[in-house]
Amino acid sequence: MLQAIAFYLMAAVTLGSGLFVISARNPVHSVLWLILSFFSAAGLFVLMGAEFLAMLLVVVYVGAVAVLFLFVVMMLDVDFVRLREGYAQYLPIGGVVALLLMIEMVLVSFAVADRGAAAGKQIVAAAADASNAESIGRVLYTDYVYFFQAAGIVLLIAMIGAIVLTLRHKPHVKRQDIHTQVGRKRSNAMAVVTPKTGEGIADQ
Repeated sequence: MLQAIAFYLMAAVTLGSGLFVISARNPVHSVLWLILSFFSAAGLFVLMGAEFLAMLLVVVYVGAVAVLFLFVVMMLDVDFVRLREGYAQYLPIGGVVALLLMIEMVLVSFAVADRGAAAGKQIVAAAADASNAESIGRVLYTDYVYFFQAAGIVLLIAMIGAIVLTLRHKPHVKRQDIHTQVGRKRSNAMAVVTPKTGEGIADQ
């Protein structure tokens, strides 16, 4: 009974926060609702016995993707009012894409409900003494290791591209030049003078 109440509560929070993500006018509020939906979905994974997926959802998506997106939105100071000026002209294309996605999701749902997700494939039973995370790790780092490495390379390239696109050098700001500091000579850094007694040192 308690598990059913938790499931329906987290499912309602997930659906509601997902609706607020796409309906909120402020992008910062959208990211905050997105974080809430991730936490609720992680709770659903825990109820299903998929602790590894729940941890992955919280650590990767909440701790990295959502927070990073939140800071990027806050730091870039993008004029979202100007971006929404041509919103109406993209509605037909967006409607077609949404319709195609809905058809694909319906087809996949019927296929899974009819024959199961692993239809036509031999199901490999997990070891009795292996945890959920250990079983997924064995499959991920043996059968799908090349795909896993390829996904890591894609994410690395995306991170470098995001840094390059968002990097801005403000004028009239002194920056450290390591090459100049390391390569400077003693004659450029110091001067040896012999001042006369009682006259002091004047600017050279």
